[in-house]
Amino acid sequence: MTDQKRPPERLTTGVAGLDEILNGGLLANRLYLIEGLPGSGKTTLGLHFLLEGVRQGERVLYVTLSETEEELRSGAASHGWSLDGVRFREFIPSEDSLRPDQQYTVFHPSEVELSQTINAILEEAEKFQPTRVIFDSLSGLRLLAGNAFRYRLQVLALKQFFARLGCTVLLIDDRSGGEEDRQLRSVASGIFVLEQLHPAYGSERRRLCVVKHRGTTYRGGFHDFAIRREGLVLFPRPVAVLARRVSSRETLGSGITGLDTLLGGGIQRGTSTLVSGPPGTGKSSLAMQIVAAAAKRGERAAVFLFDESPTTLLTRARGLGIPLEEDVEGGRVHLRQVDPAEMAPGEFARDALAEAQSGGATVVVIDSLNGYLYAMPEEKFLIAQLHELLTCLAQLGVATILISVQHGLIGPANSPIDASYLADTVVQLRYFELDGEVRQAISVTKKRGGRHERTIREFFLEAGGIRVGEPLRRFRGVLTGIPERLDQAHGIVDAPDS
Repeated sequence: MTDQKRPPERLTTGVAGLDEILNGGLLANRLYLIEGLPGSGKTTLGLHFLLEGVRQGERVLYVTLSETEEELRSGAASHGWSLDGVRFREFIPSEDSLRPDQQYTVFHPSEVELSQTINAILEEAEKFQPTRVIFDSLSGLRLLAGNAFRYRLQVLALKQFFARLGCTVLLIDDRSGGEEDRQLRSVASGIFVLEQLHPAYGSERRRLCVVKHRGTTYRGGFHDFAIRREGLVLFPRPVAVLARRVSSRETLGSGITGLDTLLGGGIQRGTSTLVSGPPGTGKSSLAMQIVAAAAKRGERAAVFLFDESPTTLLTRARGLGIPLEEDVEGGRVHLRQVDPAEMAPGEFARDALAEAQSGGATVVVIDSLNGYLYAMPEEKFLIAQLHELLTCLAQLGVATILISVQHGLIGPANSPIDASYLADTVVQLRYFELDGEVRQAISVTKKRGGRHERTIREFFLEAGGIRVGEPLRRFRGVLTGIPERLDQAHGIVDAPDS
């Protein structure tokens, strides 16, 4: 009978999102490297790790070679944390030890200082027997070592010592040494890189990448995070393949007969619908009608507003006879105004998924894609992130509605965002000129996995509600904005009356 290997013990980090992308946490008794420029959140991450150990009744040690204990406690207090239970040892080089003109009779000053510091650290660890240790930061060891060879030798010795002691160690590196230390990276069992980006407009963006996690799987790529009052909040990048499942394709009616006829019965669960058209054609109003219909069925809907306030939206809906206020007050509809200048794409994706997973939303509206993309112009691959988000929502059985504003009123309309390939259904709203009036038309140009009507119908926004008229069969060129009237009896094409 063969012995089955037990899976290695994992230590939770105290950061829920980080534990998620690490499939449960860090492997115990390993050495990890946390890299990032000053201000990127390395110390905050380290404190999360130690405080989680304190919470679980472990002994934890913070070895600081840069900040004082008082400075660290002050920083923790800004998050409302008490560091009681964390043992601190300060090894901050004195000013005299860093003077190049100081001389010793036999040894170089760096050799003496490094030896004394390392010995004191080892003695403290032997005496205290911690299970979690942080070194903050490696720049202090570099200064004491004096040269790269001695520095790397000491790091290797520390790794072997703490492995024998049964400690999990985080080495914090502020990259003050310049280029990345590849030899040190090869020694570490895991490498986490924290970045702080400064866009041309809005607050800073922070993101984390797991470069390496030896002996286990993890979710790669960059993950957005923020530093808030509660500490470091990480937003794992959504990966649809991790939870792939087949959702229901039940058809959901909108409550508007003509619209449901166009859509072949309505939109479907587990699909995304793109509603595009020039400003003022009724895209948001159409989406709110679908939201109201879901609320009437007893379902829950979530609306993310990038372009207007909830008050403005509710006022417009009330003018069209859509009583959303009651649904908002009753908790059936959640309106969320998004300030994308203060929100990273990863946080938005997290919130949208949370509405479906824990909030129970069956309809999610993003109004609009233009506001989402324009407010984060320096973020790359937003369309790819949106595709992943839509796939995740689809697998949760959510009907997602995307609003896209096209440029141009009468005539050809150009969309600054080509998101039609993302959507399962595409609904187009257009202006057209007829008999001295500017009117609106609606059509469904695409519906994956289902039949839909291919006619173009007139679209009305009236005080009594939204109405979809009969197909515009006596006209040609409605989508161009200036249609021609057809005389069906004689086959003569005339220009419309002016």
